[in-house]
Amino acid sequence: MAKDVLCEVNNCTFWEKGNLCGADQIYVVSHRDQASTSKETDCKTFEPQ
Repeated sequence: MAKDVLCEVNNCTFWEKGNLCGADQIYVVSHRDQASTSKETDCKTFEPQ
């Protein structure tokens, strides 16, 4: 498991200094049965500040 999860969405509740994600868990979904690019996924952990 990754030690640090990077995030550049600074208006998210879980954004922390250094572009780190402070969420306890990350929820990512795919628009297809199997994603082949990052554009085919969404991070559902985002919460605006």
